[in-house]
Amino acid sequence: MIDQVSVVTTFLDALAAGDSRTAVDLLDSDVEWRNTGLPTLRGRRATGALLGMEKRRVGFGYEMHAVAVSADGDSVLTDRTDWITLGRFRTDFWVRGTFTLREGRILVWDDAFSMGSFATGSLRGLLRVVRPG
Repeated sequence: MIDQVSVVTTFLDALAAGDSRTAVDLLDSDVEWRNTGLPTLRGRRATGALLGMEKRRVGFGYEMHAVAVSADGDSVLTDRTDWITLGRFRTDFWVRGTFTLREGRILVWDDAFSMGSFATGSLRGLLRVVRPG
């Protein structure tokens, strides 16, 4: 039996380590990546976006607050704080993620986040760039 939580945490850990190849290997070829307020990316567009983050030196990290498997066993639900970096800029924001798996690979990656939390984190990040220390 596949440990769905391990698939998701391995995926997120790989992204955080800058290992987009390992992360992409955990995605189903028909993956659908949804983010609040952004266009849905599917298949090669989704994997290309992840690989592109590494090329553009966009960093990612996260802190998991809670993780659970859905009652039907097909989805992993996460409550976490994510951060994205670009040079000295870093934004932190709360994320509620739902990962639907098919045969041990992520078929749907649906991240919902508060635009207010994202805006606040981005403002803090800009202030840290302008006034370090």
